[in-house]
Amino acid sequence: MARPAGRKVYAHAKLRRLRREHGLNQVQLAHELGISTSYLNQIEHSQRPLTAPVLLRIAEVFGVDPEFFSEADEERLATDLRTALADEACPGPVPPEEIAEVSRDHPEVARALVALHRRYREAVERVAGLAAPGERAALPAPEPHDEVRDFFYARHNHIAPLDDAAEALAGSLGTPYGAGSAPALAERLARRHGVRIAEVDHRPGADLRRYDPATGLLRLSPWLTEGQRAFQLATQLALSEQRELLDELVAAAGLGSPQAAALARIGLADYFAGAVLMPYSAVHAAAEELRYDLDLLGARFGVGFETVCHRLSTLQRTGRRGVPFSFLRADRAGNISKRQSATGFHFSRLGGTCPLWTVYEAFSAPGRILTQVAEMPDGKRYFWIARTVSHGGRGHRAARAEFAVALGCELRHAHRLVYAEGVALDDPRAATPIGLGCRTCARTDCVQRARPPAGERLAVDPDRRTRVPYPVEGEWS
Repeated sequence: MARPAGRKVYAHAKLRRLRREHGLNQVQLAHELGISTSYLNQIEHSQRPLTAPVLLRIAEVFGVDPEFFSEADEERLATDLRTALADEACPGPVPPEEIAEVSRDHPEVARALVALHRRYREAVERVAGLAAPGERAALPAPEPHDEVRDFFYARHNHIAPLDDAAEALAGSLGTPYGAGSAPALAERLARRHGVRIAEVDHRPGADLRRYDPATGLLRLSPWLTEGQRAFQLATQLALSEQRELLDELVAAAGLGSPQAAALARIGLADYFAGAVLMPYSAVHAAAEELRYDLDLLGARFGVGFETVCHRLSTLQRTGRRGVPFSFLRADRAGNISKRQSATGFHFSRLGGTCPLWTVYEAFSAPGRILTQVAEMPDGKRYFWIARTVSHGGRGHRAARAEFAVALGCELRHAHRLVYAEGVALDDPRAATPIGLGCRTCARTDCVQRARPPAGERLAVDPDRRTRVPYPVEGEWS
């Protein structure tokens, strides 16, 4: 498990939870690990870091991957907790070090606070629906998309059972991977599930794929590329052939609404489809060989830029991990329609994202791959790759949707990417300071700040003409 030099690993609450789940007390576990009880007690209370031999022994005793003790989950939880405590209903700002401490040493308490905040927002939304016109609007209720995003986050965007099943299917087709598998997928749907495939005339707003269970007819858009066609066929195959596995995964997710469960099923079926077109072993080997060159990977598997980015963000199989990426897709207005991660990078749920992030600069250079070394307020740095993609737009009058797609990894992994060649990765001056969005960002010297941090009390002297570092209602430039 590669870690930057000098970075210490602490087990704290995770080790306590593992020990209790296995019904062991400290004396018993210390005996299993070959260390003293006092040493184990210090490890569990973050007073001593894990050494490499003890970490490997813990992984062996409990059957977990060493990455189980990664800080990524804590950082995501800390960001969610920071967002919850930044709510206007809270009495004042909570020091970041206290938030980090609660997330690290008392994760169940932190999760409970985040859950309470979500329920509060739901209640406020219901009350707002009964309020008279003109009364103060409430915060929006959490959407099913957030639940599904958290489901994938909790699994580091890697669903091992689906990956294994998809790789087995891809190997049994006897055809080239990627776009070349479309005929075999169509034949399997017809032979095993009685699915007939028809292309329908393209109409504005028409679905790329629509299946009628009563007739067994699968309608596909005639404007799909061969790679897109293969993806849609594989998605239908997941819904037809992997129904029990999808049911099991959705049930285990414990989602709070039928809408969230339906979205999770679609997300899992899409995950399966991507894994059929780009089987784990094949795409992992190709990515390492080509140094994660997105265009070359797309050409090898016959799929688009966005599909390659999405698949690379899932390569977290134990013992054969790829670069842990965050994957995002955003529009010009800052709406993030896809957000999945195998890293600790995590934007706030509230208040928008950071305009200094390279994903938005991509719109000014359509079709070009842009890179950025970005530094978060906590000092952690990431390497980002961003490019625009377009959907739809067949015909002169057809509307086109344009998005920016981005992949990011911790800077310590950037040397594995072809895009990092010639970039001064070790020079702090080359990093762009960005944040979680103005609502939760602690940077006070940012020229792009659109509002004060949540909880900040701003004292303004009307007799002074000093410009505040963010827009004020009624202000003239």
